[in-house]
Amino acid sequence: MAGVRIRKNDEVEVIAGKDRGKRGRVVNVLPKKGRVMVEGVARVTRHLPVRPAQTSRGGQTGGLTIKEEFIDISNVQIVCPSCGKPTRVGHHIEGSTKSRVCRRCGSEF
Repeated sequence: MAGVRIRKNDEVEVIAGKDRGKRGRVVNVLPKKGRVMVEGVARVTRHLPVRPAQTSRGGQTGGLTIKEEFIDISNVQIVCPSCGKPTRVGHHIEGSTKSRVCRRCGSEF
Protein backbone atom coordinates (compact mmCIF):
# COMPACT_ATOMS: atom_id res chain seq x y z
CA MET A 1 0.00 0.00 0.00
CA ALA A 2 1.33 3.43 -0.90
CA GLY A 3 1.63 6.24 1.63
CA VAL A 4 -0.97 6.39 4.36
CA ARG A 5 -2.60 9.77 4.87
CA ILE A 6 -4.20 9.00 8.23
CA ARG A 7 -2.15 9.30 11.40
CA LYS A 8 -2.60 8.45 15.05
CA ASN A 9 -4.87 10.89 16.98
CA ASP A 10 -6.62 12.12 13.80
CA GLU A 11 -10.39 12.39 13.96
CA VAL A 12 -12.02 10.23 11.29
CA GLU A 13 -15.53 9.34 10.17
CA VAL A 14 -16.51 5.83 9.07
CA ILE A 15 -17.94 5.93 5.55
CA ALA A 16 -18.70 2.21 5.04
CA GLY A 17 -19.67 -0.78 7.13
CA LYS A 18 -21.91 -1.41 10.12
CA ASP A 19 -20.63 1.68 11.98
CA ARG A 20 -21.18 4.07 9.07
CA GLY A 21 -21.49 7.69 10.19
CA LYS A 22 -19.65 7.28 13.50
CA ARG A 23 -16.74 9.54 14.33
CA GLY A 24 -13.77 8.71 16.51
CA ARG A 25 -10.10 9.22 17.22
CA VAL A 26 -7.52 6.99 15.55
CA VAL A 27 -5.86 4.79 18.19
CA ASN A 28 -3.51 2.70 16.04
CA VAL A 29 -2.48 2.49 12.37
CA LEU A 30 -1.00 -0.49 10.52
CA PRO A 31 0.23 1.05 7.23
CA LYS A 32 1.60 -2.17 5.71
CA LYS A 33 -1.72 -3.96 6.20
CA GLY A 34 -3.86 -0.92 5.40
CA ARG A 35 -5.77 -1.14 8.67
CA VAL A 36 -6.74 1.41 11.28
CA MET A 37 -8.22 1.16 14.81
CA VAL A 38 -10.77 3.84 15.71
CA GLU A 39 -11.97 4.56 19.24
CA GLY A 40 -15.58 3.42 19.73
CA VAL A 41 -15.89 1.80 16.29
CA ALA A 42 -15.95 -1.92 15.34
CA ARG A 43 -16.42 -3.06 18.93
CA VAL A 44 -16.50 -6.82 19.45
CA THR A 45 -17.21 -9.04 22.44
CA ARG A 46 -14.59 -11.57 23.49
CA HIS A 47 -15.10 -14.38 25.99
CA LEU A 48 -12.34 -14.91 28.54
CA PRO A 49 -12.00 -18.27 30.30
CA VAL A 50 -11.77 -18.57 34.07
CA ARG A 51 -8.20 -19.45 35.06
CA PRO A 52 -7.47 -21.29 38.33
CA ALA A 53 -5.34 -19.58 40.98
CA GLN A 54 -2.44 -22.05 40.65
CA THR A 55 0.00 -19.71 38.94
CA SER A 56 2.23 -17.16 40.61
CA ARG A 57 0.21 -14.32 39.07
CA GLY A 58 -2.95 -15.41 40.82
CA GLY A 59 -6.22 -16.37 39.25
CA GLN A 60 -7.67 -14.47 36.34
CA THR A 61 -11.37 -13.84 36.37
CA GLY A 62 -13.29 -14.85 33.30
CA GLY A 63 -16.16 -13.11 31.60
CA LEU A 64 -16.91 -10.88 28.63
CA THR A 65 -14.71 -8.05 27.42
CA ILE A 66 -15.47 -5.49 24.74
CA LYS A 67 -12.61 -4.23 22.57
CA GLU A 68 -12.07 -2.44 19.29
CA GLU A 69 -10.94 -4.22 16.15
CA PHE A 70 -9.00 -2.94 13.15
CA ILE A 71 -10.99 -1.82 10.11
CA ASP A 72 -9.81 -1.17 6.57
CA ILE A 73 -8.32 2.25 6.02
CA SER A 74 -10.46 2.76 2.90
CA ASN A 75 -13.59 2.72 5.09
CA VAL A 76 -12.64 5.87 6.99
CA GLN A 77 -12.23 9.48 5.93
CA ILE A 78 -10.38 12.16 7.86
CA VAL A 79 -12.43 15.00 9.39
CA CYS A 80 -11.09 18.53 8.83
CA PRO A 81 -10.63 20.35 12.16
CA SER A 82 -11.59 23.74 10.70
CA CYS A 83 -14.69 22.95 8.61
CA GLY A 84 -15.71 19.80 10.54
CA LYS A 85 -16.58 17.77 7.43
CA PRO A 86 -15.07 14.50 6.16
CA THR A 87 -12.59 15.26 3.41
CA ARG A 88 -9.78 13.92 1.31
CA VAL A 89 -6.23 14.87 2.22
CA GLY A 90 -4.06 16.97 -0.06
CA HIS A 91 -0.44 17.98 0.34
CA HIS A 92 1.14 21.40 0.11
CA ILE A 93 4.90 21.79 -0.25
CA GLU A 94 6.44 25.06 0.85
CA GLY A 95 10.22 25.14 0.70
CA SER A 96 11.40 22.04 2.51
CA THR A 97 8.21 21.47 4.57
CA LYS A 98 5.34 19.30 3.44
CA SER A 99 1.96 19.75 5.14
CA ARG A 100 -1.44 18.10 4.88
CA VAL A 101 -4.32 20.28 3.66
CA CYS A 102 -8.10 19.88 3.49
CA ARG A 103 -9.40 19.39 -0.05
CA ARG A 104 -12.67 21.19 0.80
CA CYS A 105 -11.53 24.39 2.52
CA GLY A 106 -7.77 24.37 1.91
CA SER A 107 -6.74 24.78 5.55
CA GLU A 108 -3.75 22.91 6.98
CA PHE A 109 -3.93 20.23 9.67
